[in-house]
Amino acid sequence: MAPKSFKDFSNSVMSMFTTAPAPKPEPEKAATPDFLTSPDAVLKDDARWRYGRAPDYSNTREVFRQTKQKDHGDGSLEMIVQNLVKNWEIEASFKMDLKDWRTIDHDNYSFAINGGEPQTGEHMLKVGTYNAIIASNEYYSPATSDFAQSHKTFKRMMPTFAWEVLEVYSGPPKVAFRWRHWGEMKNDYVGFNDKGEKITAKAHGGLIDIQGVTVAQVDSNVRLQSVQTWFDPLEMFRQIAPNGVVNKEPQSTGSVEEKPGNATATAPNAEETKRVHAEMSTMNPAMCPVLSNSNGFAA
Repeated sequence: MAPKSFKDFSNSVMSMFTTAPAPKPEPEKAATPDFLTSPDAVLKDDARWRYGRAPDYSNTREVFRQTKQKDHGDGSLEMIVQNLVKNWEIEASFKMDLKDWRTIDHDNYSFAINGGEPQTGEHMLKVGTYNAIIASNEYYSPATSDFAQSHKTFKRMMPTFAWEVLEVYSGPPKVAFRWRHWGEMKNDYVGFNDKGEKITAKAHGGLIDIQGVTVAQVDSNVRLQSVQTWFDPLEMFRQIAPNGVVNKEPQSTGSVEEKPGNATATAPNAEETKRVHAEMSTMNPAMCPVLSNSNGFAA
């Protein structure tokens, strides 16, 4: 074999010390929002919480684990949707400033029930999550209860109200899914209906289980935009009084004298509202039906 020329030899040596150009680094993937991976992600947020602190969902989460119907795998579309809605429910119920809600696209968010007019986040903050989804009926009227009173009415009756996704029919950006919301009626239901009557249904200790369908438009960060939900709002009340047996007490516009064995109360007025707010704000988490046994309306 003919000896290599000096030029060939030089090129051979140089090639030993020459490295190929480094490949361009792949763009980093955006981190998955924590509210899609954990149902309690937003509880860690530094926000202006209703009643002065983040709520405790431990009781409801335990009921969920023990009595849920579905067991979705981590990272599944069903689990992602379930976590999103549970975090949204926490924010809608307990974060007092809309700007602190991380689960929504603020510029495009709306919420509608049964084909009704879309509601803003501000509207839900004003009236409360229960009043935003329950239409006035023979058992309950949003006109007689503000945010705090409505939560007290339902959470005293049913201290835990768990929520789960049953099926997901389509993925982002338009997510359609069927859900279940359930709890145990441990205490009497006491509320005011659309006629101003005080309605009382005795606790039966049984299951209250309602289901519905939601279609939600989400953005590229899987934040809620347009949310449309369909369900029968009277189904809960039919299960509260399965035999249709309730006590109805007509209320006068003034004070009503209580008589032994026939206790009555007027529909909430300004003084009653003030008293309820004061009571809710001073309760510690162990005493408060909202803080110690928060629901999950998503939750």
